[in-house]
Amino acid sequence: MLVWIKAFHVISVIAWMAGMLYLPRLFVYHTGAEAGSVQSETFKVMERRLYRGIITPAMIATWIFGLWMVALGVVDWGSVWPWVKAVLVLALSGMHGLYGRHLKAFARDANTRPQTYFRILNEVPTLLMIGVVIMVIAKPF
Repeated sequence: MLVWIKAFHVISVIAWMAGMLYLPRLFVYHTGAEAGSVQSETFKVMERRLYRGIITPAMIATWIFGLWMVALGVVDWGSVWPWVKAVLVLALSGMHGLYGRHLKAFARDANTRPQTYFRILNEVPTLLMIGVVIMVIAKPF
């Protein structure tokens, strides 16, 4: 059974990360669209569907399967790496929430951030993901 939990955890993480990397790219393009235009309205639909239909369910599934493994005692909390991983996953969850705030601002045509901000924001989940993978695979601490 543990093998299935791990498999679904990895599948969930992949879906979550795919969305977390794509949504800020949509924000980059959305900043160039005139408010109220057909293009802007199309971006709103795409962003909402991605966030609500893929990213949020994938994040929830990631947490469920991850906490399930913790409950089964798979993680050795006496090591440092799971604590570092936990902090990184919390940071990634915080990014998820920040994306939700930006989604709402775009939905109201109230975004004030430039493209450059979203281009930089797009790199944060990648850095967090690299840290998580290193903690889980290499267990350096």
